[in-house]
Amino acid sequence: MAYERAKYRLLALDLDGTLLNDRSEISETNAEWVRHAVEAGVTVCASTGRGFKSALSIVEQLGLKTPMITVNGGEIWTKPHVLHRRTLLDVEKVMKLHALAERYPEVWYWAYSTEDIYNKERWAGDTTASHWLKFGYYMEDTDILGEILKEIRTWEGLEISNSSPHNIEINPLGISKATALEEVCRMIGCEMSEVVSVGDSLNDIAAIRASGLGVAMGNAQQEVKLAADAVTGTNQEHGVAQVIQQYVLRT
Repeated sequence: MAYERAKYRLLALDLDGTLLNDRSEISETNAEWVRHAVEAGVTVCASTGRGFKSALSIVEQLGLKTPMITVNGGEIWTKPHVLHRRTLLDVEKVMKLHALAERYPEVWYWAYSTEDIYNKERWAGDTTASHWLKFGYYMEDTDILGEILKEIRTWEGLEISNSSPHNIEINPLGISKATALEEVCRMIGCEMSEVVSVGDSLNDIAAIRASGLGVAMGNAQQEVKLAADAVTGTNQEHGVAQVIQQYVLRT
């Protein structure tokens, strides 16, 4: 059966908790419908909090040669391996975020630089020598996570979100999947009204609100569902395939 593109030209997909199931796999159903979308002329864009290297493996599985958004919009790629724009997180802010993490020995933390990913077990020797993109905290004790969040909300110059209820993700102020999507639209010549954005976490909210159609996964955080125009199935129920069938393509 041949499918045609409906009114939407760009499909922006979060990866973890959205395109990927709970085993971090792309279901064959999701993969099949992404292929149908691409064949119908829809630009499918990975839009993720992941760094480029770990996002690339997913994009390659789907055979996509389209724009990518990584580290929550800190990097925009024209296509895999071709960088369009990168926005760095100030070194002093990274040092301050790291110092805060060290005050909570039980909290896991990590940070993306342009060269590597560092974490609690393997931190950068010379913080000033790296070009930083994003900092994150992970803690299942939401009271402790809340203390950290309360502290960093008093600081200036930070964009604060999450990719799960148990983490905090920090980018430079003004950097989000939404601002990155606006740039991708300029690159390919479409309007934000022609974009469908799908996601499950707070780092997806700005894009969901800014897009022509914002869709929350069935497993999304409640705040994301409230911001969305529609709610699809969970990441275990091929929710992305459902979005493509219902809104992106027509027979």
